[in-house]
Amino acid sequence: MRKDLIQIDDLTRADIERILERAESFAEVSGREIKKVPTLRGRTVVNLFYESSTRTSSSFELAAKRLSADVVSIKSAGSAVDKGESLKDTVQTLSAYDPAAIVIRSPYAGAAGLVARWSSAAVVNAGDGKHEHPTQALLDVYTLRRRLGALEGVKVWIVGDVLHSRVARSGIHAFARMGCEVTVCGPPTLIPREVEALGCGVRWSLEGIGDADVVYALRMQNERMAGAFVPSLREYAERYQIDGRRLRPNQLLMHPGPVNRGVELSGEVVDSPQALIVEQVGSGVVVRMAVLYELLAGGGPGRGAGQFGPEPVRATEPQPA
Repeated sequence: MRKDLIQIDDLTRADIERILERAESFAEVSGREIKKVPTLRGRTVVNLFYESSTRTSSSFELAAKRLSADVVSIKSAGSAVDKGESLKDTVQTLSAYDPAAIVIRSPYAGAAGLVARWSSAAVVNAGDGKHEHPTQALLDVYTLRRRLGALEGVKVWIVGDVLHSRVARSGIHAFARMGCEVTVCGPPTLIPREVEALGCGVRWSLEGIGDADVVYALRMQNERMAGAFVPSLREYAERYQIDGRRLRPNQLLMHPGPVNRGVELSGEVVDSPQALIVEQVGSGVVVRMAVLYELLAGGGPGRGAGQFGPEPVRATEPQPA
């Protein structure tokens, strides 16, 4: 039985739909004057962030608090991690708080899986290196389904730095699992080899993007690049920027944030009615409430709380951030 959410492959389509339905119920609660529910009262959620984050860390913290959990938020800067403490020792230290859940973001692929091995708490992957970011994919699916309804046959183009993007990997799996037709597009240097095996098509130019129902833009992941993958940002923008000329009136625009205006997106489309970017941020709270609920208090007929699919592949221990 799985107690964690490490990757989208941990979830069946039924699991995803259950999370989305739970998020809808929490969206109704969020519209009330008193937004809290007592579900996790007396339980502790630890947010352990080894990378900078605004949207993900704040929404997980708010989600846990709205479920009435006690929240401990730890960032690597200023903590014992700065003194060389290993990830394993940090997790063992945090275990003294008897956490119900640990939410972890790390620059190392596989870190969330290791934490799940070392802790009896439910573990939620808030992004591990270039591997996955499952709750981002879930909030994207939630946002899009709220706008379009059924997603079967919806054409989604993911454009930009797919190679370094954990959002892209989780998104491909989640959109495809919900019946979308997914295409990734970008310079050949920024598209992973054999990415088609994930269940998507590949394009090297924006020719044909007019057929998409949804354009999902990605930023350049400069912090994960060890060399030059494009000649210049200016040339990249000329060939791959989504602007008012390339975005058709009936297409929707998504982006995980933060947006680099003038690079992957022009300012005019960021601020257009077609952009769902602000809605994505808002969806993050209720979707992450739903994930914490399902892991710690949920479970459908014949399933235990947090029974999400098969055991994921484990990685070797990363070095301290």
